[in-house]
Amino acid sequence: MHEFIEKYLPDDDLKVLDLGSRVVKNQEHLGSYRQFFTNSKWKYTGADTEAGNNVDEVIQSYNFPFEDETFDFVVSGQTVEHVEYPWQWFKELARVLKKGGLCCIIAPAVIHEHKYPIDTYRYYPDGMRALANWSGLSVIKVERVVVDKKMEDTYLIAQKPLNQ
Repeated sequence: MHEFIEKYLPDDDLKVLDLGSRVVKNQEHLGSYRQFFTNSKWKYTGADTEAGNNVDEVIQSYNFPFEDETFDFVVSGQTVEHVEYPWQWFKELARVLKKGGLCCIIAPAVIHEHKYPIDTYRYYPDGMRALANWSGLSVIKVERVVVDKKMEDTYLIAQKPLNQ
């Protein structure tokens, strides 16, 4: 995430949305993305389906309580695998992203089952690309990376077109 921020995010006023931001009890060691968004020009909003540590806004999975084109950047890590209908989730993410705005979505390609409360999918680059395309986002980069011997992630960097 640190490399992504350095490469893609300008030192401008930005509204950042973190989908799936809650720091789960007994998993505090995993932290959150909030720590990466310390630039005083950036306004971070943590959103999740339940209230808790690092949650500024409680949301419904497919009906985010934000106006269209509210955020310059949307990040979500290790969340979309817990979403029952990810195509709807992606469509809602695209709706709240400003034209020209970026998103960075990280999800497991290889990992054990970890229900919280459900565990629905694993993501490969083609799947991430398909979800981004279906929701009207332009793919900048999608890649599968090895995290450790038992885990691989796929990350997507996409942009909402200016003409959408």
